[in-house]
Amino acid sequence: MSEVAQKPYQWLAWLSTVALIASAVMASLDLYPYYVIGFMISNTMWTIVGLLWRERSLVLMNTVLTGIYIIGMIVK
Repeated sequence: MSEVAQKPYQWLAWLSTVALIASAVMASLDLYPYYVIGFMISNTMWTIVGLLWRERSLVLMNTVLTGIYIIGMIVK
């Protein structure tokens, strides 16, 4: 069985994942606006991971999600 190469910056990806899960917990508890801020932070972190990994799909998805959260904060 061959060994799978690990991508760099795994610690940042895991930190981003933990932040995203924490934001989802805050959303389930309706802790507005804290969960929105948490989603913006975690998605921005995932955008950075996407840039470091050169994964355009991660960059696009998380940039768009961050934009949606920002627009939601402005409108509400």
